[in-house]
Amino acid sequence: MTRDVAPRLNFPKPALIHSTFFPALQGSKSKMSASDPNSSIFLTDTPKNIKDKVNKHAFSGGRETVEEHRAKGGDCEVDVSYQYLTFFLDDDQRLEQIRQDYSSGKMLTGELKKILIEVLQGLVAQHQERRKEVTLDVVKLFMTPRQLDFRY
Repeated sequence: MTRDVAPRLNFPKPALIHSTFFPALQGSKSKMSASDPNSSIFLTDTPKNIKDKVNKHAFSGGRETVEEHRAKGGDCEVDVSYQYLTFFLDDDQRLEQIRQDYSSGKMLTGELKKILIEVLQGLVAQHQERRKEVTLDVVKLFMTPRQLDFRY
């Protein structure tokens, strides 16, 4: 669709559009669904809901026992908590340190989930505060048809 619209807006056609989807909390083998409230984090979730969902339902790349995890480390490729952090954690150095610590066994699954919970709770709370500021007048203003300026 973008390749069809771009020339009409006097832009060159894009060569590639890359998108990445969030995995469901249960892992990449399952999918998110509004009918399964435990398959994802919603922007209307409370901090307690977020904590419970991540702790109970987020698929882990950790090992069967703590001893085995300490010896072999966790698998960030399948760990949903780590994958979510790749989207939401702004500090790339901290993310890399978390990856190294988790992969080496220095960090346990519970510690990784705790970091994700803190990040998600802050993000969702910030969204909820901003959403409270949206009134019907703001929505009406936003939805009013108007001429757009495409000059760059």
